[in-house]
Amino acid sequence: MALNAGQQDSAASGFDKAKAAEGQESIKKVLPPVRTLPPGPLPPYESLDAISPPAIPEDFHDIGRSKPLSDLHSDRTPSDLSDYSDHNTTKYTDSVVKGAALFLEFYGLSYTPHADNTARMASPQLIFVDGTFAELAQEMADYIQVNSAKTEHAVQVGDEVRPLLEKEKNEDALEAIVKASGVLNTVPEKEFTGAINLLIHLVLQSNEPKRHLPAVCSNLLKPITSSPSHGFTLAASALSTIFNLLDKTNPVRYNVFLQIIRFIRQHGQYELLKPRLKNLEAWFADWETNAEDQRKLYIDVADTAAEAGDDEESYHYILKALSTFEREEAEGEEAQKYSLKALKMAISSPTRFDFQDLRALPSVQALSDSQPVYSQLLDIFTEQDLEDYNDFREEHEGWIEKEKLDHEKLQRKMRLLTFASLAASTPNREIPYANIAKALQISSEDVEMWTIDVVRAKLVEGRLSQKQKVFLVHRTTYRVFGEKQWRELGTRIDQFKLVVDRLTSTVRRAQAEVEQARKAEEEQLAKKLAGAGISSGNPGDRRRQPRQRTDDDD
Repeated sequence: MALNAGQQDSAASGFDKAKAAEGQESIKKVLPPVRTLPPGPLPPYESLDAISPPAIPEDFHDIGRSKPLSDLHSDRTPSDLSDYSDHNTTKYTDSVVKGAALFLEFYGLSYTPHADNTARMASPQLIFVDGTFAELAQEMADYIQVNSAKTEHAVQVGDEVRPLLEKEKNEDALEAIVKASGVLNTVPEKEFTGAINLLIHLVLQSNEPKRHLPAVCSNLLKPITSSPSHGFTLAASALSTIFNLLDKTNPVRYNVFLQIIRFIRQHGQYELLKPRLKNLEAWFADWETNAEDQRKLYIDVADTAAEAGDDEESYHYILKALSTFEREEAEGEEAQKYSLKALKMAISSPTRFDFQDLRALPSVQALSDSQPVYSQLLDIFTEQDLEDYNDFREEHEGWIEKEKLDHEKLQRKMRLLTFASLAASTPNREIPYANIAKALQISSEDVEMWTIDVVRAKLVEGRLSQKQKVFLVHRTTYRVFGEKQWRELGTRIDQFKLVVDRLTSTVRRAQAEVEQARKAEEEQLAKKLAGAGISSGNPGDRRRQPRQRTDDDD
């Protein structure tokens, strides 16, 4: 029978869900090897790597049970063991918790609060099972058969697998069980986790888990009708269990994670998935995922983020997907489809002003042949100004409206980009209001408003001088950096060098004048001291020198 100690609301509650008959003496055999998950936030599933520890310490077995777990009969269902986790009625609870604590202490497990205070702590996820594969499979089949009788589509899977198991046709028996396992979505809520964990164990013990997992994951994506309120959490926990119990380098993890993404998208819970996406590149390396599968997952993530309203994340993962195309694939239908989508997102985004990463992609460069008008528009947003945009609109009259692009948003964005270009191309860093109004095609009264907007967009830094009617540029962002920009930079470096040279000359001249003044003062002081009969060798020595003795002194 499978016993579950899954993720709960506190670090100690991991063993609260373990289920076993009252008065058991010891655990003689644990299958499969106990797997623990590192502690972490419960979001409600935890996509962290499972760890397989060595043998359980002896202290864990000595918990004072009077009946071995292996004596449980196959006719017992997960609900029959609920008394094991009941703190109020089971007199051996303290012993169980003590044994669990010793087990965790033996492996050096500890709990560190997550930075996000809203996240709950997850306890180690454990699955305890006892019995042979045939016994557990028959128990699972009988359980499904009993519960299917309560539905409109009763199945006789218990009777079907019995002869298969007797002939040791385990894979065929498991296939029949998995095929009928959709019934588990209708079992009582309190029995679901134990039942699904037993099914997961059977699948992972098979010779071909990849053969059976798609059906299991597919059923978990369907509604759990017995628990409308907690169905999402139950299914997410089960999907997480499958992911975690697979080996870190097992490529089947890719398929499970793909199902998790689709599950999250189906329920609109992208924020729960987002923190895990930072591990994608490392996982791809572990699973040796090819470019096509990487692209497939990136696109699913992008679509999920877009539906959640996170356009920046969606754009980010579309670019990642586009980067997986080889140069010879750049002109393919799929590459062009997502390149055009990324282009539309880039020019329409109110916060994206840099298009260099997009233009660098071969598939986007190939749009110049398949979508020349869109390619021309991208060039305008990348390095041209508002006047060029207006000329484009006149040349392709009605095209923007036909393509369902928002002219007002595009025009506003072009004004901001034009302001940035004007600031970058102004050598003296002072832009008169009149020049701004002309470049942006606005009235003089609106100059200050647009200046504030471009500063808020972080394209330019500076301050307004209302008295002089100029904008003083402190810092600006280059939209592109090519030969022209290198020349401008060279000119400004020469100007800066000239200013530094002048400043250096002024400082040196001032130093020379100070030195000359000091020497003049010393010479003047020496003359005064000499006139007073004081040696100039040591101006500080004011004592009169002794007179030489003569014959007249006698």
